[in-house]
Amino acid sequence: MKTRMTELFGIKHPIMLAGMSMVAVPKLAAAVSNAGGLGMLATGPLTPDQTRQAIREIRSLTDKPFAVNVTFILPNARENAQVIIEEKVPVVNYALGRGDWLINAVHEYGGKVIGTVVMMRHAVRSEKDGADALIVTGHEAAAHGGDVTSLVLIPHIASNVKIPIIAAGGFCDGKGLVAALALGAEGISMGTRFLLTKEAEVHETVKRLCLNAGIEDTVYTDSIDGLPGRFLKTRIAEIMASKRVSIIRSMSSALEIKRMLGVSWWRLITSGLRGRSPQELARQAVAVSSLRSLLDGGDEKDALLPIGQVTGRIDDVPTVKELIDRIIAEAEQVMGAISAKVRA
Repeated sequence: MKTRMTELFGIKHPIMLAGMSMVAVPKLAAAVSNAGGLGMLATGPLTPDQTRQAIREIRSLTDKPFAVNVTFILPNARENAQVIIEEKVPVVNYALGRGDWLINAVHEYGGKVIGTVVMMRHAVRSEKDGADALIVTGHEAAAHGGDVTSLVLIPHIASNVKIPIIAAGGFCDGKGLVAALALGAEGISMGTRFLLTKEAEVHETVKRLCLNAGIEDTVYTDSIDGLPGRFLKTRIAEIMASKRVSIIRSMSSALEIKRMLGVSWWRLITSGLRGRSPQELARQAVAVSSLRSLLDGGDEKDALLPIGQVTGRIDDVPTVKELIDRIIAEAEQVMGAISAKVRA
């Protein structure tokens, strides 16, 4: 299946891995690329040295194109971006910030850049800044989707920009891929669906919680990490959504994040402020700490997991290749069925 997305990135299928922190790691990214999609490494929780090591690990696992994500509001973003540039990563994705300087640097060595947006204003700005494509994230998505659903947002942005867009939020199968193409996208980005694959290196408790969840078992709130986002509806998520988090827990979580990223207290605080209160940063620290405890150790008691509504439509854990092949086969069947229905 060829689209502007496959042609732009030199991949076989118009499917990419979302940049999920602590989930989009080298093994999963390489598996998606090897299966014909576009794998993605998330650098949010990584130090610059870890970012360089992860990029090189991906290159040891695949000779196919891959992407690396950088989230500008996080402490090590600039340093990680510099590593990405030095390593000449073929595709770079940026989010939660303006990427003109990054676009220029990546274009200098011939790389491609994808901006992640949730509204028209940011889409137009990214295109003007020189982005080669956009990930357009709808309300259904895990973590930081916008207020508008994919059904409305994707065609709205597609009709107002000329660069290819990749639809994110609510996609997990061939039906979704065909729908995205019909709405004006050139492919899809999936996070929750790739989380539920054999190559995803997360605790089995995570996969069990997601498989057991329904489409209504998520909560969308700005009270968990200071930004509007969608999370699995659990005890801790509902507590944080009601803004009841102890100062002791907030401080201990912040200390854990400081150690993980290898930054000073001043750097941790100032890099994240940008219009957010210290209380919101403390809540973000709790969110990251809880996520790591769940992904690595299966700590279900404090399960705090960014997850899309589409989790309620997923009922198996295939390999990445099995999943991508199935999506493409189903998409082709759906397109044939639609053609037959229209002719009738």
